[in-house]
Amino acid sequence: MSSSWRSSGLFCLLSLVGSNAQKQINPLIGTTNGGHVFPGATLPFGMAKAGADTNGGDNQGGFASDGSPIMGFSHMHDSGTGGSPSLGNFPIFPHAGCPGDDINNCAYTKDDRATGLINGTVEAYPGYFALTLNSSIHAEMTVSNHTALYRFTFPTEPLDSDTPLSPLILVDLADLPNSRINGQVEVDSATGRLSGNGTYSPSFGIGNYTVHFCADFLGAAVRDSGVFSNNRAGVGRSLFVQEDGVNISPQILPAGAWTRFHAPDSNGQVLVRVGVSFISAAQACGSAEKEIPNFDFNQTLSAAEDAWNTKLNVIEIDAAGVSEELQTTFWSGVYRSMISPQDYTGENPLWYSDEPYYDSYYCIWDSFRSIHPLITLLDPHSQTLMARSLIDIYRHEGKLPDCRMSLCKGFTQGGSNANIVLADAYLKNITEGVDWATAYQAVVSDAEDEPLNWAVEGRGGLESWKHLGYIPTDDFDLNSGARTRSISRTVEYAYNDFCIAEMAKGGLGSVEAYQKYSQRSRNWKNMYKEDETSSINGTDTGFVGFLQSKFMNGTWGYQDPIFCSPLLNFTSCYLNPNGHETYEGSSWMYTFFAPGDMAELIATLGGPDTFAKRLDFIHESGLLYIGDEQAFLLVYLYHYAGRPGLSAARTRFYIPSQFNDTIAGIPGNDDSGAMGSFSTLTMLGIFPNPGQNVYFITPPFFKSVSLTNPQTGKTATISSTNFNPNGENIYIQSAKLNGQPYTRNYLTHSFFLDGGMLELELGSTESDWGTAKSDLPPSLTFSGESAE
Repeated sequence: MSSSWRSSGLFCLLSLVGSNAQKQINPLIGTTNGGHVFPGATLPFGMAKAGADTNGGDNQGGFASDGSPIMGFSHMHDSGTGGSPSLGNFPIFPHAGCPGDDINNCAYTKDDRATGLINGTVEAYPGYFALTLNSSIHAEMTVSNHTALYRFTFPTEPLDSDTPLSPLILVDLADLPNSRINGQVEVDSATGRLSGNGTYSPSFGIGNYTVHFCADFLGAAVRDSGVFSNNRAGVGRSLFVQEDGVNISPQILPAGAWTRFHAPDSNGQVLVRVGVSFISAAQACGSAEKEIPNFDFNQTLSAAEDAWNTKLNVIEIDAAGVSEELQTTFWSGVYRSMISPQDYTGENPLWYSDEPYYDSYYCIWDSFRSIHPLITLLDPHSQTLMARSLIDIYRHEGKLPDCRMSLCKGFTQGGSNANIVLADAYLKNITEGVDWATAYQAVVSDAEDEPLNWAVEGRGGLESWKHLGYIPTDDFDLNSGARTRSISRTVEYAYNDFCIAEMAKGGLGSVEAYQKYSQRSRNWKNMYKEDETSSINGTDTGFVGFLQSKFMNGTWGYQDPIFCSPLLNFTSCYLNPNGHETYEGSSWMYTFFAPGDMAELIATLGGPDTFAKRLDFIHESGLLYIGDEQAFLLVYLYHYAGRPGLSAARTRFYIPSQFNDTIAGIPGNDDSGAMGSFSTLTMLGIFPNPGQNVYFITPPFFKSVSLTNPQTGKTATISSTNFNPNGENIYIQSAKLNGQPYTRNYLTHSFFLDGGMLELELGSTESDWGTAKSDLPPSLTFSGESAE
């Protein structure tokens, strides 16, 4: 399939000639307002991620569209991280020349060298990022798998009479969060090659990691080279620095190396090729030489474009009449969903294995809900490799991760949510080379064997979980972990066990195991206080029954049901010793979380009508923040109450008000693409209940959408009659699946594996389609029937 890119201002249109459709992608969406999106150059799930790094307070993904100066260009990033910047190791920075032609007059530290950019010069599209600094240096970048390639175009005239055009490019041994423990650099005076390594701390976990780099240059003759420490430069050939107990973060001693050049060739360009590796500098050099042997920027960019086309062209939409804003929102969401996890296969120094290794699961608590289900639909091969990677981490670390970055164990936010990812993959025919027996062993280990430090893997409080059926607020646990989140951990553990039961039921475990874990999945009810009420500013909400804090002796504690919502102490429930009994959300929200047995939950909360009104209230009262991933499922829970039309209405409530094409166009932190995958699935009209073989049906935002499954080559199409691009006809009146009447309000994965046609007739009013009990998605206490 051929392609051509056309950049314009802050976004670029991708024209896929083979599908005769324009697909708009704006990588800058989410680079302000706390989105923390990485907008630089990357391959799908690529390790090398080249981008500009700003020195502002919102630079977790490297670049922020807030006008902050540029302090460097680095080669590895994470996207959508939380409170702390991640990676950004070994930033390079170009100077056109040193004032007075004295190397000590160039700026070397982050703050001193930081330079503003010229407004309107930022260009970003898949595989490419560029901007122009106030120094008139134009910086462009693209990538291969383990290598970043930069093209710096320098002014053609000397800066002034005392400063000839003699570019100096430095490599700093720093990272974005200033976490360096030690570092070293070597200088090859003959070629100008700079290589070295550093040891750093992860941004949301424990331990440390070491990463290596290798920087080579082309386009100008080497004049001289050396090292720098603080703001002084010299002609030394090597340098070693380490944390000394005095110069500690954020005052770590700046250090690195530099190469200076004679005036560049006639085009004024110097290319910088930076290979990165977690194994060695030699491997970093070898990867760079193999992947980009000739420093060919255009060829490397073309290969990156082709890689993105391969991933994106499994989707085809009929966008006739749909606004450019919505099209850009859609395709940008697809794009951001394929930035992480990152493929570090062959770059894991912790153990030898023939299995793939993926990293930057940041974090599975966020990604299980929509990222992994979307990857399963669009790129099942990559999801297969990720599943195998998770299983291999279990083999060598003893536990599945819930969060993992930079080869380190990350913090566990709630349950053992890799259980859900593996169950989802198992139920959706992810089979290629997957050792499902070991996968089942891994999820059972999470359910049965508490680790010494459950802050970074597995589950804590298992003694209480097994014998009391809930996590007490005053839980007595001999192992390490934050003794908070008793409500949210209880409902999350319950769903984790439901997913294990589904795997057992599917043939990986025994009948007894299925019964055991399905019974445990009902434990959410043990923290349900049926007479709990809730008020807002002294006014009763009118709803009774909420999850509540509970002690070991069975007596109730108290946490206001609206606490940790946008209406009351919103930021009081994070991962810290004082984090309270719910995590990043209120009891109001968590009371809706029983994804495995929604029929029982609806009955418990007063029946379908009351349940639908309660859902209306949380969406409309200000209690719910769609920028936290736990809110996603609440958009679609109307399906279980026999009101799929209300789910459809909610999708139009949040898009485009909260998800749009502006640089602030996501509601907060993207969490490695979680927000992007939510908008993508929502606009496709097929949202999953992750860990189950269920996709809720709502009208797509386009007249038709088609997904071609890369596993089977079959195409599944959803088309709509009476489609209105302005969103006026949003209610399904009737449906046909492959020409036959279809009344169930959900699909299963077989539709996407086998292909077919789902035809929706739309209207402007809610209908009785998908409302009968037999049309509802299955629950533990209501199994339903086969959907196809």
